[in-house]
Amino acid sequence: MFELKYHTPFEWTEGVLADFDTFLQDHAAAEKKASGMAMSMLSHYPDRRKLVKAMTDLALEEMIHFKQVLKLLMERDVSLGNDQKDPYIKQIRAVFRNGRDEFLMDRLLVAGVIEARGHERFSLVAEALPAGKEKEFYVAIAKSEEKHKNLFVELAYEYFDKQEVDTRLEEILIAEAEICKNIPFTAALH
Repeated sequence: MFELKYHTPFEWTEGVLADFDTFLQDHAAAEKKASGMAMSMLSHYPDRRKLVKAMTDLALEEMIHFKQVLKLLMERDVSLGNDQKDPYIKQIRAVFRNGRDEFLMDRLLVAGVIEARGHERFSLVAEALPAGKEKEFYVAIAKSEEKHKNLFVELAYEYFDKQEVDTRLEEILIAEAEICKNIPFTAALH
């Protein structure tokens, strides 16, 4: 449906694999936050029936992913860890515009771009992991993120003019690429 403007180099993946326990802790936190974001959206827009249904399903799916990552952590005898502030999320949220409709459009499109970045990076992790349960998990997670990426853009098309959505999505993709270029690589999703 759309392509990211910045492509994560393999160097990022090397850092993730070098500290995979920390990456898993960050991944768990990201799934938890994604579920919370979906719940927040359905609470803020109860009159948008398709959005409410989609966000209900998404919140549940993200919590299942959280539980799956938690299981991987437990198998490695690694604690859940404290949630850390995500500089990527903080910076991308700065693109939100004021105004009820503008803010909703931006929330949907930013969420789609975040999911696209998750798809890209989870795919890199899946590609780099040796055959086994963790690799299979990250292949499945990457596919799920791709589906979510499209879901958010489809919801934007449901509620807003397609041309306006496409124009705004392009602006957000350009901003997101700049953010990614300037954030140092760590053993974290973003």
